[in-house]
Amino acid sequence: MKKIFGVFIIILLLSSLGCGNKEDSLKWYNNLDQAEAVAQKDGKPILIDFTGSDWCVWCKRLSNEVFSKDAFVNYAKENLILVKIDFPENIPQSPETKFYNNQLAQRFGVQGYPTIVLLSSNGSVLGVTGYQPGGSEAYVQHLKSYL
Repeated sequence: MKKIFGVFIIILLLSSLGCGNKEDSLKWYNNLDQAEAVAQKDGKPILIDFTGSDWCVWCKRLSNEVFSKDAFVNYAKENLILVKIDFPENIPQSPETKFYNNQLAQRFGVQGYPTIVLLSSNGSVLGVTGYQPGGSEAYVQHLKSYL
């Protein structure tokens, strides 16, 4: 009986390894200047996600339905530099971070969340979008239409 229980525990632990949020495997910058330097070096466009991560329903849907799925993760790792600019209600941020994030939101004319801004590797705006229904494959195609 102990062997069966031990095998069950091992299977349970191994199956839980694949349950992590795949979005966490992506490199998200929180500073556009750093991301722009990498984008220029790598020749990749930048995706800026203006989000209210802990309160915005559509932001959470975009994260759960797109950013955490294989199609987006695989595409982003190879083709994008990612920036997350967060406007949380219950996650503490320094006054400097709040000021920086607000300056970027003003610069790009953010009116609501989520707002996705796509920049070329040299920093020019390629497009502005937000949540789109249809899942990660459709969202990747949507992003490609701007690039």
